[in-house]
Amino acid sequence: MQEVEMNVLKTMVLMVTLTLLLVAVGGLLGGRSGMTLALIIAFGMNFVSYWFSDKIVLRMYRARAVSEAEEPALYEIVRRLAHKAGLPMPKVYVINEDQPNAFATGRNPEHAAVAVTNGIMRILSREELEGVIAHELSHVKHRDILISTLAAAIAGAISYLAQMAQWAMIFGGGRRDDDEGSSPIAAIVMMIVGPIAAMLVQMAISRSREYGADESGARLSGNPLYLASALRKLQTASQRIPMAANPATSHMFIVNPLSGGGITKLFSTHPPIEERIERLESMSLRRS
Repeated sequence: MQEVEMNVLKTMVLMVTLTLLLVAVGGLLGGRSGMTLALIIAFGMNFVSYWFSDKIVLRMYRARAVSEAEEPALYEIVRRLAHKAGLPMPKVYVINEDQPNAFATGRNPEHAAVAVTNGIMRILSREELEGVIAHELSHVKHRDILISTLAAAIAGAISYLAQMAQWAMIFGGGRRDDDEGSSPIAAIVMMIVGPIAAMLVQMAISRSREYGADESGARLSGNPLYLASALRKLQTASQRIPMAANPATSHMFIVNPLSGGGITKLFSTHPPIEERIERLESMSLRRS
């Protein structure tokens, strides 16, 4: 459990960092009134996203709700692992996509859904699929959707502040509060650096939650090698089989559905799969 606690601590530190960054950017670019307005807008948008994100994302990927009669093996895995985790039975969906992938959504455990693609059910063994489902249920159990929503709200507020400051400069406006102490050069630098820094911290939070879901999911499934083997297959297949995924929802999937390398890895919502597999294999060695 030590690694899980470290991931929780890391997430808390990153959230505090993101909040302090908001205060710094707001104080320099928008003053108190600008920061308050940006927060209201950002949290308003994310409130709607939090309450309706499950319906939005499921509709976006044309996910189809399935019954136990239609997918008995999948349904049994979800039901058994949800019971073991102390969670209500989530709704089960299937997405008609060849790329093997999966995600969980819902504002809380009582309104959760687990969605898998046709591709993932074709290439994974039962044990590997159990590892994937356990990972997704761990996201539900630890309310990672709420954490990612809060992180997105703060990062969004920082972006709004930068945009507001840009428009103010274009039309000759400026800050209304505490203008005397502000530096135009510092404001311009913050307009550029602030949103990028906020995005980097937000991505780091997402990666930390993935590590946490890997570990707790491995414990839930009973064998870390189930998920390690699944991730190895998913990495190869996701690079070979494209998926028309929305970048705004890519963080929800167990592996990034979008391809990219080089500097894009810095902005990735997922940790390197090689590191995830290595951690899981280390867990297995410690158990034996």
